[in-house]
Amino acid sequence: MRTSIKGLFCLSIVLAAGMGLAQTRLRAWNIHPDGYPVTEAMKSFAAEVAKTTQGKYQIEIFSNAALGDQPKAVQMLKAGEIDIAEFSAGPLSDAVPGIKVLNLPFLFTDSAHMFRHLDGKLGQRFAASLKAAGFVVLGWYDGGARSFYCASRTVTNVRELAGANIRVQQSEIYTEMVKLLNARPVALPYKDVLDGLQQGKIDCAENNMPSYESTGHYKVAKNVFVTNHVISPEALVVSTQLWSKLGQEEQAAFSAAGARSALLMRELWSKRVALALEVTAGQGVQFVKVKDTSSMIRRMSPLYDRYMKDPTTRQELLSIIAQ
Repeated sequence: MRTSIKGLFCLSIVLAAGMGLAQTRLRAWNIHPDGYPVTEAMKSFAAEVAKTTQGKYQIEIFSNAALGDQPKAVQMLKAGEIDIAEFSAGPLSDAVPGIKVLNLPFLFTDSAHMFRHLDGKLGQRFAASLKAAGFVVLGWYDGGARSFYCASRTVTNVRELAGANIRVQQSEIYTEMVKLLNARPVALPYKDVLDGLQQGKIDCAENNMPSYESTGHYKVAKNVFVTNHVISPEALVVSTQLWSKLGQEEQAAFSAAGARSALLMRELWSKRVALALEVTAGQGVQFVKVKDTSSMIRRMSPLYDRYMKDPTTRQELLSIIAQ
C-alpha cells in the first residue's frame, strides 16, 4: 500500500511538471488585422515555438492593437505586461536614434536592397543596440514601400504635390520630407485618415499599398503617385525580461522561429502587395509612376545633410551609402 501511495505521489509530481510546462503562456501584440502578413507570420512563429519547446511556451496573439496602440504597447513590453511584439521603425528609433536613418526617403532601392543590410552587419549592430534598450530582435519584417495617394488632385509629377495637405506620421523625417516637397504636413491619427480624406481635411496621404487597400482609403483617394519614397522595416521583438528567463536552448528555439517567421512574412508581403494592386486597379484607381526620382532626391538634400552631421546616425548612413 505504501509503495502504491509513493508511486502515485511521484506520478502526480511528473504530471504537475508537465502541466506547468504547457501553462507557460506569453502575450504577443501587433497592430495589424487577422489575415495580414504580419499576423500570419506571428502565428507561424508561435506554432513553431510551441512545437520546439514541447509545449512549454504557448503564445497568444493579440492583433489589431487589441491591447492598445503602438506607443502603449512599447511601454507594456518594457513593463513586462506583454512579452512579444511586432513594431515599426518609429518606436524603435525612439529607443535607438540610429534607426531613424531607415526612414529616410530614397535610401533603399527596394526591399531586397534593405534586407541585404538588415540581414547582415548593419542589422546586427541595430539588434545589439536594441537589446541594450530592452528589445531583443528575432526577425526583420517588411514594412513596405510607401507612395502618395490623393483624393482631391491627380499628381503626375512632384511639382503637383505643392500646396497639398498631406497626412504624415508623427515623425520629424516625414514632416520635413513633406515640407521639402512644398506641401503641408498634417499629423493625423491613422484611424482618422479615411474621414480626413472624405471631409477634405487632407488632400493626400502616404503609405504602402496593402495598407492603402485594406483600410479602404482607395475608395476615396483614387489617384496614386507611385514614388516608393520610403522603404522601411519592422521588427519582431521579445522583451529582455523574457529573454533573460529563457535557457540557451530556448533562446535558440525562439531565434530560429523568429528568423523563419521573417522569411515567411516577406513572402506573404510580396503576395499581398500584388493582390492590393490588383484589387485597387480593378476599382478604378489610377497609378502614375514617378519617371525620375532625381529631382525629389535633390529636394531631400537638407534632410540628408542633417542626419549626416548627427553623430548618432552618421555611421549607419555612411555604411548604407557605401554599399
